[in-house]
Amino acid sequence: MTEVLRRAAAHRGAAFVEILQNCNIYNDGAFDAVREDEANRIYLRHGEPVRFGADRERGVVARGDGSVEIVEVAGVGEDALLVHDEHHPQPSLAFALSRLTLDEVGVAPVGVLRDVEEPVYDDLMAEQIETSIEQRGEGDLTALLHGNDTWTIS
Repeated sequence: MTEVLRRAAAHRGAAFVEILQNCNIYNDGAFDAVREDEANRIYLRHGEPVRFGADRERGVVARGDGSVEIVEVAGVGEDALLVHDEHHPQPSLAFALSRLTLDEVGVAPVGVLRDVEEPVYDDLMAEQIETSIEQRGEGDLTALLHGNDTWTIS
């Protein structure tokens, strides 16, 4: 978790981190299977085949419809496994991995699902202001307020 939080804090722009936190009142024990048994966690590592289990005997393959499926590695072979690409430009892979939940398949992915660099709002806004100043000049608020371009509201 520390590494995921560190990467989220260092990421320029928005970052979403999901933390599986027990609540004694509303969902006591909801994440015990993941917390207590490491075999129930799918550790996502960029550039590596997605494997998990006590002996890494299970894996994830991509299906033709864009979803993913849990398989026995012995049955499909290492080459058939999905290689995790957290920098994939489309969010569909991260979304498909996020659908692997304890309720659905008995395991949960942990780690960075997606990490892409996109323009940040602050940079885009600064660029827009610079372009406007280059095209129209600095502007003068006093001249604007006392100019002829006014409305009368009655």
